[in-house]
Amino acid sequence: MSFLRIPIAIGKESYQKKALSLFAFSILLSANAQNQVQQDSTKVQTLDEILLSATRAKPKTPVAFSNITKKELESRNLGQDLPILLDQLPSVVTTSDAGAGVGYTGIRVRGTDATRVNVTINGIPYNDSESQGTFWVNMPDFVSSVEDIQLQRGVGTSTNGSGAFGASLNLKTLEPSSDGYATTTHAIGSYGTRKHTISLGSGLKNNFYAEGRLSKINSDGYIDRAFSDLSSFYVETGFLDKKTAVKAIVFGGKEKTYQSWYGTPEAVVNGDADAIQAFIDRNYSTQAEADNLLNSGRTYNYYTYDNEVDNYGQTHYQLHLSHQFDAHFSANISGNYTRGKGYFEQYKDDEEVGDYFPDSPDASEAGDVIRKRWLDNDFYAIVTSFNYKRNHLNLYLGGGFNKYDGDHFGELIWDSFPVSIPIRSDYYRSIGKKRDYNTYLKAEYTINSKWFAFADVQYRLVDYKANGLSSDLLNIAVNQTYDFFNPKAGLTYTINNYNSIYGSFAVANREPNRDDLTKNPVLPKPERLYDYEFGYKLKTPMYYATANVYYMDYKDQLVLTGDLDNVGDPIRINADKSYRSGIELQLGFKFSDNLRIDANATFSENKIKAFDYVVYDTQYDPVTFETISYNAITTAYKNTDISFSPSTIAGGTLTFSPITNLNLGFISKYVGKQYLDNTSSDSKSMEAYFVNNLSASFKLQPSWIKEMAFHLLVNNIFNSEYVSNGYTYSYFYRPQGTTDGAITENFYYPQATTNFLVGVTLKF
Repeated sequence: MSFLRIPIAIGKESYQKKALSLFAFSILLSANAQNQVQQDSTKVQTLDEILLSATRAKPKTPVAFSNITKKELESRNLGQDLPILLDQLPSVVTTSDAGAGVGYTGIRVRGTDATRVNVTINGIPYNDSESQGTFWVNMPDFVSSVEDIQLQRGVGTSTNGSGAFGASLNLKTLEPSSDGYATTTHAIGSYGTRKHTISLGSGLKNNFYAEGRLSKINSDGYIDRAFSDLSSFYVETGFLDKKTAVKAIVFGGKEKTYQSWYGTPEAVVNGDADAIQAFIDRNYSTQAEADNLLNSGRTYNYYTYDNEVDNYGQTHYQLHLSHQFDAHFSANISGNYTRGKGYFEQYKDDEEVGDYFPDSPDASEAGDVIRKRWLDNDFYAIVTSFNYKRNHLNLYLGGGFNKYDGDHFGELIWDSFPVSIPIRSDYYRSIGKKRDYNTYLKAEYTINSKWFAFADVQYRLVDYKANGLSSDLLNIAVNQTYDFFNPKAGLTYTINNYNSIYGSFAVANREPNRDDLTKNPVLPKPERLYDYEFGYKLKTPMYYATANVYYMDYKDQLVLTGDLDNVGDPIRINADKSYRSGIELQLGFKFSDNLRIDANATFSENKIKAFDYVVYDTQYDPVTFETISYNAITTAYKNTDISFSPSTIAGGTLTFSPITNLNLGFISKYVGKQYLDNTSSDSKSMEAYFVNNLSASFKLQPSWIKEMAFHLLVNNIFNSEYVSNGYTYSYFYRPQGTTDGAITENFYYPQATTNFLVGVTLKF
């Protein structure tokens, strides 16, 4: 949910002025340098790699990982968010709240959600410190400023920030260009989607350079009213010589999205008129709500208030210094400051004064309200890495310190209460403070021409404090400290020039998030993961194949059990033992210079060995409708499936180039059945889906321009009606003395039917 993030609000006019002034300053700084100096491109590349070499996997590192380059991203980058562009990577499932890939999007890897995927940008942690999630909507079109991305599946290598409890996603921003350039991209598509981007770079001049980007993305969304109004900027300036690299980077995003978090009731998705009416009856829907349910279809959006919006932004300031002291020793130090502020706005009907001001003498007075819930946050980080390389040994010593300060508060901006209440004054406020220290030592050793050894130890200390009043007007008092030791080790054996095998073992620990600590009546334990990975790699000039077997053994994994806190919100409970095991397969074959295929598939089993599921039973007087009793009914489950963890995930791309500079792609994705909770109940699940897309790219190089490229993406060409995300809850609500069954409410996020995006890129 949006209130668990690091946001920032900047007025549109001031935001654009800030971006333009920073951009202009950087270009002028580089342009003022006098003489073009010939650079050693290999040395520049080496210095740039110092920035991330400590946290990235290398070809022989015994972990499962995938790399995706700038060139691969360019043809797909027509306005959709970053998770959607990574959909073809192994074990990846993506989703979009608005249905068309713009706005709120999410990614799961091996069934683990975004809160368990560590994300870094140039080695700087990006996950929200409190919720541990990532919100790509805060960085629209960031892919246009990305050089490459590495996704490590499983625990992977030690990195900075939150614990990698299923995967880590490592983004590197653009490498400096040796020549000046100007690029502009424009795209339009279904549901009013449009994207406009301009990028400029000075090239290297007297060892200085500057680059920048401005982007604007809009979409009406597939779901009703689920519009996105997104803008962003990126500015980088730096200095490079044979031994030193200095980079100053400022980037930010401003988003305004209409809320589509509620989801679509199952009956509406299925178009079942009788079930829709039953939903209306048991939820006591108003006439307006009933009309919306009956008339919207699968693009239904619960929210109808004009300004039911999420209004956030972020600005990140990064400074990086890399230095090559000699042939054996190099170092990097990076600093970051992220400023965040913003809110989401809600219309709520039939509220009471006491819901906001419980001590008021008019607490029982009823009316409608419009409220804003705010975040005002600051995030600081410093990360370092030192690399010593001699002969067969490569050593890395690194780590970092992060500091997060966040204010959570709410205000009413309008009401219809018959009495006067404080408008635009806080009705709740809480403060969260988090400190995160980590240090790691990694060793890579080439034993001989066959054997490569990897060892990695990390120590992490986390301190989190929160106090004040929650949005539910409950007192918050948290003061927790966690310290974790995370060892990792592995071996790679090179069979010959084309074949190798590897194996590794890694431990990861993860602290509970803010909701776990502030809502759970029982203090949850931290989670622990033991990750075993074994793999085989085959690579020749014509084809490649990989197989990776994994077993992820969880201790005290936090899972939803149906239990609720004292205001009715779901809480997570530690499950003693659970696991994910599977095999990931990849295959690529080049039939000719014009035709190739790339495919991947994951087959897995994801189980909780034992846990108790809770359903609440409310019995009422059939005459007065007053509640007679309210009790929890607990059911024990064993070897049950973990929610949102399909046993089969597969993807494939067939690429055909009939003529020079024309690339055609047929892209397929299959995601198996997913359960909405941890009970393995078919009645609370999402059906498997199979989606196919078409892509086309054509490049021209006329004399008056460096390159002109046309891109087309047709999504869901067979018009499949499918859902990729959802949630569920069950309850008993029955007259006293009856034995009616439980009511289950399923909500889904329908994805767009056939839609398209078309764009043109001009490079000067």
